Amino acid sequence: MLSGGCINDCYVVDAAKSRFFIKYNLTGKFPGMFDAEEKGLELLRKADCIYIPEVIYNGEADIYSFLALEFVESGQQTENFWENFGKNMAKLHRVSETFFGLDHDNYIGSLPQKNKKHSTWSEFVATERFQPLVQQSFDLGLLSREDIKAFEILSGKIGNIIPEEKTALLHGDLWSGNFITNSIGEACLIDPAVYFGHREMDIAMTKLFGGFSPAFYRSYNDENPLENGWEKRVEINQLYPLLVHLILFGVSYAAQIRHILKTIR
Repeated sequence: MLSGGCINDCYVVDAAKSRFFIKYNLTGKFPGMFDAEEKGLELLRKADCIYIPEVIYNGEADIYSFLALEFVESGQQTENFWENFGKNMAKLHRVSETFFGLDHDNYIGSLPQKNKKHSTWSEFVATERFQPLVQQSFDLGLLSREDIKAFEILSGKIGNIIPEEKTALLHGDLWSGNFITNSIGEACLIDPAVYFGHREMDIAMTKLFGGFSPAFYRSYNDENPLENGWEKRVEINQLYPLLVHLILFGVSYAAQIRHILKTIR
């Protein structure tokens, strides 16, 4: 059994000629989680921009659901690891759709994530990202009515704050714990929470817990330049993952959320 997984139990299985990474959980604990993860991984693999582990099998056994993946052998980062990683993410973000959202809901961590399609980013982020999580946080006693009002004000302004862009295929939960270095020294994305959204969401997530190497952002911008002022919008684009962490890990994230909201009133 592997350590480090906080949602599912994980094992490496050695077969005759192959090794597999298997994660499993009680079927009813997180309904549809592995189905959604399989779809997300396949969507990222189809884009063919960055290394994604192959899905071997998704199934059920007795009271358990499981997902079997290609086992990715770990390696050392190459000298140009971060440059290549940034360039490949920029290419991934060129994969687009005619809508914001996805054709199915999924999970971010262990929290259900709604992906109803919308025609504009401001509608999508307000309706599918802020509203359900703000209400859930309020119901849990983690946010106040004043906080709800602040998010309503932000939702009315978001279209003027975040520049309009084509939709981008997002990993959706792009922090340092959700990529590994494969045997040839390249980044491999794992544990996606995919949808078609605004690419600044992925970029903001990379900066939430310390940030990636500066080379990542330089290379990204060389390949697919972000709109001017993107650094100033990072905190606003971190509100959604901060709400996720507030619900999953507790009230310690409320102060950071309120600090960001005060800057835009």
